[in-house]
Amino acid sequence: MAHALGISRETLLLKHLDGPLPATFAPLVARRLNHEPIAYITGTRGFWTIELQVGPGALVPRADSETLIEAAIDHFGARAPKTVLDLGTGPGTLLLAALDRWPEATGLGVDASNTVVEMAKANAARLGMENRARFESGNWADSITGRFDLILANPPYIGTGEVLPAEVRDHEPASALFAGPDGLDDYRLIVPQLSRLIAPGGVAILEIGATQAEAVTALLVEQGLSVTLRRDLGNNPRALLAT
Repeated sequence: MAHALGISRETLLLKHLDGPLPATFAPLVARRLNHEPIAYITGTRGFWTIELQVGPGALVPRADSETLIEAAIDHFGARAPKTVLDLGTGPGTLLLAALDRWPEATGLGVDASNTVVEMAKANAARLGMENRARFESGNWADSITGRFDLILANPPYIGTGEVLPAEVRDHEPASALFAGPDGLDDYRLIVPQLSRLIAPGGVAILEIGATQAEAVTALLVEQGLSVTLRRDLGNNPRALLAT
């Protein structure tokens, strides 16, 4: 309703609860009844301290992923990362949140989808970060050289046989969700690339499914990395820090 009226939710609650129904409201409700994600309907989603434009073809940013930003803040403490790499950046979610937290940092976001790369570029421009954030299409870090203080990744990690809610299954891109029968296919591609990418004193932080901590930790340890688990606000395993 707030979106249909073009006002904030706070203003709706304080001033417009008895107002007339706008003509645009019913079509929006119909889309939601078809389980379309609210972020696709309104075109935006808040994440960390930023507001992102989001549309079909992009994974909708989720609050659980903020765990990665919180973990990065704790890792660096009074220091600040100068360079950030976001693998599977989507609409720029993790990279732009990190750059908003550390105004002197610059970063690179990589995604296999040209659609979301363009979406990420538009978000960076809208947030005034186009000179600090660069985006390109690619297969994880295959074409990336150099080292980064902070590497963030929220890869697909759902097993192909897992059951998902209709709003996810029917609307969000399968390529951003599913990663083989055990949900680990993309970790097997990403993890061997990390050692050459992490700068001294830096960290790679990977989002994981709630049941994947042991399996992904084993992949990281095989590459000689030290691993720390981070839980989300629901106390579920959510991120692994590798150094």
